[in-house]
Amino acid sequence: MTIAVYPATFDPIHNGHIDIAVRAARIFDVVIAAAYARPSKNLMFSVEERVDLWKSAIHHLPNVTVTPYTTLTVDFVTQIGAQVIVRGLRMSSDFEGEFEMALMNKQISPRVESVFLMANLPFQFLSSSLLKEVVQLGGNVASLVPPNVLKALNTKFKIPQTK
Repeated sequence: MTIAVYPATFDPIHNGHIDIAVRAARIFDVVIAAAYARPSKNLMFSVEERVDLWKSAIHHLPNVTVTPYTTLTVDFVTQIGAQVIVRGLRMSSDFEGEFEMALMNKQISPRVESVFLMANLPFQFLSSSLLKEVVQLGGNVASLVPPNVLKALNTKFKIPQTK
């Protein structure tokens, strides 16, 4: 059985993240969406909120689970018996950082493989940071996030709910 870990901060998740999880779920027996609990970033959502947003959004995927983690990603992957790290690539600028990280992970744990899935065209531009900025400035992101995430964003930014 091949277990893959899809790690990131996911602050918050969006349809691009879900697309990668869905596609990874077709390839691997088990996919674990792993929300990093100790990032150096200034995050909007707590790790508990990020895990809950994921769980609600992927309830229809029986082989995808969600968990927080606090260690080095490659160590987490090894600790849980996974063999693969899944990462999404949006544009060429993503490649350099991901390539560097994959090489470091291979140095630390040679048995862990990195697999990269190209973001589908509708999500090439999408990032959590950009998403939050658009919402904060009053933009409509309903087509880019699951309904539970839209509600959470509106609550965080104190935007009135519309029917």
